[in-house]
Amino acid sequence: MPSNQSPLGALPARFRRERILIVGCGDIGLRLARQLQGRVRLLALTSSPHRIAALRGQGLTPLAGDLDRRGSLARLAGLATRVVHLAPPPSGREPAWRDPRTSALLQALRRRTPPAMLVYASTTGVYGDCGGDKVAEWRPLAPGTPRAQRRADAEAAVRHFGRATGARAAILRVPGIYAPDREGGTPRERLLKGTPVLRAEDDVFTSHIHADDLARALAAALWRGRPQRAVNVADDTELKMGDWFDLAADRYGLPRPPRIARAQAQEQLPPVLLSFMGESRRLDNQRLKRELRLRLRYPSVREGL
Repeated sequence: MPSNQSPLGALPARFRRERILIVGCGDIGLRLARQLQGRVRLLALTSSPHRIAALRGQGLTPLAGDLDRRGSLARLAGLATRVVHLAPPPSGREPAWRDPRTSALLQALRRRTPPAMLVYASTTGVYGDCGGDKVAEWRPLAPGTPRAQRRADAEAAVRHFGRATGARAAILRVPGIYAPDREGGTPRERLLKGTPVLRAEDDVFTSHIHADDLARALAAALWRGRPQRAVNVADDTELKMGDWFDLAADRYGLPRPPRIARAQAQEQLPPVLLSFMGESRRLDNQRLKRELRLRLRYPSVREGL
């Protein structure tokens, strides 16, 4: 690529270090930053002034901006050579299936030289209920909730961005994230509350990824992700939801949760919790291992807990 087209080639040598922008730099973003520390220049978009000092303390350069205010994103144009988009869509807005935050980010990135790579963290919820089937990335999307529909909209926008600009755009589809050192990252709190789970005959398969392995997958995708390609980022575990909570209870020396029928669950549990109990799928993770060449540090929840 000629130097006047490359985001690095036209700059003095001392500025040619890769610049990675993390959008949505929460727990996973900070874990990713630790993976990349010392190898690249790290930038983080934040809408919270009180986080600026903390981000600097983690070795990132904070950039003030708000995905809900398009005008605040103008400075992102041409700034980063690679971008990781971890910000969730908004909730409770109309139309329910749109993700205006992703649209705003991509609009800003297109104003000047686009990044060489864009990695978007989506959700496996875009597959909808698969009846316990093994799901590979080429399965047609069937998002069954507004939350998953917004993610599917974001995926389509990311793919279009890649095709229109020539950037490589990788989509990582992420299941339940867990880690003992992550806030709310284990079932312990729910077990202490005694929240029931479904009986075996009504139960659903659920998938997981350790937070550290997700960060490592994001880092790998920044260089190894294939253009406009989706990858399931899940470990090798195939457990039903009730068995996951039973395993955690045994590890923590806590009582196993009570089991109830689905009809009882619909009467006793909140809609958000019920939504996770309404979809069953097992994830094929061969692309994660073959294309991103990721060797899982925690191949199952048994090691990760």
